[in-house]
Amino acid sequence: MSPFTAKVIGIIRTIPPGKVMTYGQIASLAGSPRGARQVARILHSMSKKHKLPWHRVISSKGEISLKDDEQKMALQFEGVKVTNWSINLSQFQYHPDKNA
Repeated sequence: MSPFTAKVIGIIRTIPPGKVMTYGQIASLAGSPRGARQVARILHSMSKKHKLPWHRVISSKGEISLKDDEQKMALQFEGVKVTNWSINLSQFQYHPDKNA
């Protein structure tokens, strides 16, 4: 596993219930500001193996990338308000550096 992949997995694990992070935000925190697509690949291929809260990762626009009821319902169950597949980032985005 590459150091970047390990960092991404570690960051995703820290997202608390009721909060979300964006692919790009995770990539930046892991050391690759332009690595949002790599984060998506890691999330897709390693979520089950590492039991990652994949549903808490969304697009930079605050949208659920794949219009998937499972992700929407999982977020709503945790208290995240989802309107037309969008999430208010100012209300629900997690900032580990600010919330630490």
